[in-house]
Amino acid sequence: MRRKLIDVQIPFFIPVWRRVAVVGLCFGWALLELTADNIEWAVLAAGIGIYCAHQFFLAFDPKEK
Repeated sequence: MRRKLIDVQIPFFIPVWRRVAVVGLCFGWALLELTADNIEWAVLAAGIGIYCAHQFFLAFDPKEK
């Protein structure tokens, strides 16, 4: 099996609440950085949140592992 650089599809994230918490934390952090006028960090945190949302809710198959 080929491993990805950032593999978030692991058994730890099978419970939905953990996936929601990670995505919410990323977007919350992006909002915090926006309120502090740190645009670069806000974009980085939002990008990680978008990646996690895609991996957790569109591409994640909990029955695969």
